[in-house]
Amino acid sequence: MGAIRSAHGSPLRRAGRAAGHALRAPFTGAARGIRRATHAHGAGESGLGKLIELHAVHSAGDMLITVALASTVFFSVPTDQARGRVALYLAVTMAPFVLLAPVIGPLLDRLPHGRRAAMASAMLTRALLALTMTGAVASGGLELYPAALGVLVASKAYGVVRSAVVPRLLPPRISLVKANSRVTLGGLLATGAAAPIGAGLHQLGPAWPLYGACVLFLVGMVLSFSLPHKVDSAKGEARARLTTREHLPVRAPALSLAKRDRRDRRDRRDRWERRRQQRRPRPLGLRTVGSSVLHGLQANSAFRVLSGFLTFFLAFMLREHPMSGLSAAISLGVVAVAAGAGNALGTAIGALLRSRAPESTIALMLTAALAATVVAAVLYSPVALAVVAATAGIAQALGKQSLDSMIQRDVPEEVRTSAFARSETLLQMSSVLGGVIGILLPLNGVLGMSVAAAVVALGVAASVRGLLAAARRGTPHPRVA
Repeated sequence: MGAIRSAHGSPLRRAGRAAGHALRAPFTGAARGIRRATHAHGAGESGLGKLIELHAVHSAGDMLITVALASTVFFSVPTDQARGRVALYLAVTMAPFVLLAPVIGPLLDRLPHGRRAAMASAMLTRALLALTMTGAVASGGLELYPAALGVLVASKAYGVVRSAVVPRLLPPRISLVKANSRVTLGGLLATGAAAPIGAGLHQLGPAWPLYGACVLFLVGMVLSFSLPHKVDSAKGEARARLTTREHLPVRAPALSLAKRDRRDRRDRRDRWERRRQQRRPRPLGLRTVGSSVLHGLQANSAFRVLSGFLTFFLAFMLREHPMSGLSAAISLGVVAVAAGAGNALGTAIGALLRSRAPESTIALMLTAALAATVVAAVLYSPVALAVVAATAGIAQALGKQSLDSMIQRDVPEEVRTSAFARSETLLQMSSVLGGVIGILLPLNGVLGMSVAAAVVALGVAASVRGLLAAARRGTPHPRVA
């Protein structure tokens, strides 16, 4: 009897094990569910699932950094001082970033065999900078801003490499738009989960969210090296060529002398153009990426200006003029939840989207954003503000995923990282421009929504016609694998 009791343990020990199993079950079940979702449809075999998990850790860490900075820069002082602090933050962090960001892409282009190391280095850099910010975040001193700049640059470097890596981890059954949407959705879910955790850590002290971010970034550094080795492989990175006439295994029919002469001239011109591009690879500029990507950048710039403007304008306006019957904090929360829900909905739509024409998606989102802002300017109300915030979130999410897909589809692999770096720089500058307008504009709701409508109208005028024309033409490039 004693042997049986010792084999199975005492009743108290069995009860403890059962209680521990009951406590672990929700977490292990959630972890298994997340793993099944991220590894579905071949994403586990291709390595895309691991990239989704890495991006989730990255986004959660960024959210904890945001909580620490927002409590220091925005919420701890009156509105007038907060506007000055936010303007100082934009000037100190974004002005150097605009100068440094164009260097990121060409530098990473030279490291095709070190993409995992580049992402791990970005994670380690942010972990160390989060630790250095712990002392400055309580006092709000100027030393906080250089560290914030470093975090921003490292975050964008990670984002550039991550976007360039997605095509190499693409499962056969998933399109680029859907793959980008899955990665973004994983980041959004992690951000939503990290926000209340960051708020709880902030109750312990202003430095605690930064400690949490440091731990997450160290985890992300380890996860970076768990990505498949093909991420670092340069195999197949030359630009794919369509089969030309001279490679076709069929006998050409007899041609007249004039037709043969025209064919020979055309072939000589094509060979000269190929040799010229191989001898002198030009730096990637906005007008060398193709009309689809160019118009997509214009449209996404309008989305970013709108998003930056709404973020800062509504943050300050609702502090001074909250929604009727609501406090300033609840008013800000309503708009923030609407924007976050819109962003998540846009990402989910992108994950379900089967369209092969991202140009049409961007044009549709521009039209929807213009309609929402015009209605809000004419019929200004709390509901209209929430609708505009949600529409801006959907448009930005779908627009960015579609732009990433066009770059991954149309830009050659050897300069794709530079394309992402330059596009990220332009979009970051657009966000800053929108934020500056939001800070400087008088706190009048109707005026603010009118300015928002004008911004989107400029984006529509600049890009919708070109996007629709590009969608009708289609792309000469097949799906990138």
